[in-house]
Amino acid sequence: MFWVLIVLVVALGAYVAAQPFLVERRRPVIGDAERQGARGEFVTLSQGVTHFRWAGSVRGPVAVVVHGISTPMIAMEGVAEDLGRLGYRVLMYDLYGRGLSDAPAGKQDRAFFVRQLADLCADQGVSEEITIAGFSMGGGIATAFASEYPHSVRQVILIASSGIATNESRFSRFCRRVPLLGDWVHAAFGHERMRKAIPSRGETPEIERVLNAQRKELRRRGYLPAQLLSRRGMLNESQEDDHRKLHRQGISVAAIWAREDPVISIRAVGLLGLWNRDARQEVVEGADHALPYTHKAEVAAALRATLRD
Repeated sequence: MFWVLIVLVVALGAYVAAQPFLVERRRPVIGDAERQGARGEFVTLSQGVTHFRWAGSVRGPVAVVVHGISTPMIAMEGVAEDLGRLGYRVLMYDLYGRGLSDAPAGKQDRAFFVRQLADLCADQGVSEEITIAGFSMGGGIATAFASEYPHSVRQVILIASSGIATNESRFSRFCRRVPLLGDWVHAAFGHERMRKAIPSRGETPEIERVLNAQRKELRRRGYLPAQLLSRRGMLNESQEDDHRKLHRQGISVAAIWAREDPVISIRAVGLLGLWNRDARQEVVEGADHALPYTHKAEVAAALRATLRD
């Protein structure tokens, strides 16, 4: 009887431990049904299907915009529109594990994200004089891409960019640093934490659309694991060497920061200036980390102020 009890306890413990991962397995995979009728196009690249869309001017220099860790390309639509008004042809896309792109297994480090962007640019025939704009983790990806392909990039625009001075919660730090147990804690509690972090309503229809996209992300398979994989990969590095290299290469860098950003410390302004004294920087007063879609007019003004002629 004693051994039966032990077996039952062990079985129950295994069942409870497996639940967060089983819940993730039950979430729907992004496939043809979910992609039907979506704006934009889909292409199979070396690591999976990528959702992308062209916007802005019919002719003109090319700008690529890269969204952040948690929200798909819709978060950068305002920036894409602003660049379009400035005469750019704008290429937008969903990072792997977000939006309507595939969620391939494995590391989500700089090589993973740079490869996706390089594959997409090659597929679309984009190879030189690129302006690349990145928000949050997308800024880190933009920086890494420009560092690895300096002869293809004309200028880099960073919006509340990672890789310089990021504030990390104790929850995220624990999950990132601790293998196995960190995976379980993230799988068990990460979904609810992210759901609660999304505001209940947006102040404008445009903001509400972005918030709805964030809520929708939580229902797809692969999204929650992608957050942890990115924190252990792309977000787990300082990009001082990259920024110093961009300065040496003469690649123009413009940065836009939010004064009240709880995610990216305002210390980033000073650090980037130390690493690249030629970087042009603007700070949007009263804005937090959501500034690409909550402070569109201010970001547009900052873009005009910082972009090279």
